[in-house]
Amino acid sequence: MPLSPSIIERLARARGDLRMGVPVVLTSGSAAALAVAVEALTPVRLADLRRLGTPELALTARRAETLKARPYDGDLARLALPEEAGLEWLCAMADPADDLRVPMKGPFLCLRGGNPALHRAAIHLAKAAHLLPAALLVAVPDGAETAALMNLTLIDLTEAAPELERASPLSEVVSARLPMVASTAGRVHIFRPEDGGEEHYAIEIGQPDRKAPVLARLHSACFTGDVLGSLKCDCGPQLRAALAQMGAEGAGVLLYLNQEGRGIGLANKMRAYSLQDQGFDTVEANHRLGFEDDERDFRIGAGILRTMGFGAVRLLTNNPRKIAMMQGHGISVTERVPLRVGQTDQNAAYLATKAAKSGHLL
Repeated sequence: MPLSPSIIERLARARGDLRMGVPVVLTSGSAAALAVAVEALTPVRLADLRRLGTPELALTARRAETLKARPYDGDLARLALPEEAGLEWLCAMADPADDLRVPMKGPFLCLRGGNPALHRAAIHLAKAAHLLPAALLVAVPDGAETAALMNLTLIDLTEAAPELERASPLSEVVSARLPMVASTAGRVHIFRPEDGGEEHYAIEIGQPDRKAPVLARLHSACFTGDVLGSLKCDCGPQLRAALAQMGAEGAGVLLYLNQEGRGIGLANKMRAYSLQDQGFDTVEANHRLGFEDDERDFRIGAGILRTMGFGAVRLLTNNPRKIAMMQGHGISVTERVPLRVGQTDQNAAYLATKAAKSGHLL
């Protein structure tokens, strides 16, 4: 039916459902399962899932490594849920907050064989919903029938797989003039993805020549640094310095991308900060949470630049990965412009980790 939601719209529903603790139904060929994010699971729903079958816990390989569980599927581990395990055990498996207090949670029965596609998709959706990357799945005989009976969102991976991998197209919603401290000749553009995700912003200074390399920065949102003036990172000083340099030159474009915490969301970023207080560096903290070093999607920035008519940039960055990603997605980087500001006693170790483990040129 024309008014029925498309797969893109159903994926957006699925992300919202998982954040609310509502299961979704995933299918792949003849396989089907109910999936729920561990972070949002309740005792009542856990009991209901157990009545339907034997639950399996899906964790990323990064989280499995911390727990000393075997990720037989390469990028993830599937664990049988012990009969005596309750919600407290599940939450401890997903959240590393108590890892030092309760380091041993096994022994684990790690599953191998079969197709892990449903488990992989559940973790992908949990990440996209900015939840901890851990999901509980229960196999069901008929996915469509289960979804209809329980009024749950149904995701067929045959249909959804291409959408899970591609960068969602963005369209400009509006732009308006905004005089700023850095420049009175400012304009803010709002870009909205078609998949219902966060909007992203482009701050244009002056009237940059579309035929020449533009001074540009890809800046990931940092509520703690940009707004609160956090001393744990250099984000706020980088944001202000980049805008000031564009203002001094009379032209530039700063992309403000809503990918907080290197793409893991503010709640998970705060979890990482808590782990850093226990002595782990920023990369180690991300891994213990189950994330990769950097979960951002730089294709978003390249897409916005192309939409605005820019094909070449002088990129304000200390991160070589940004240069590679821009060039890999059709944006020529004619010059890397260093941005070395904001070092404090509180973030010296953080910056050292970025240089040593993430290759930043500091």
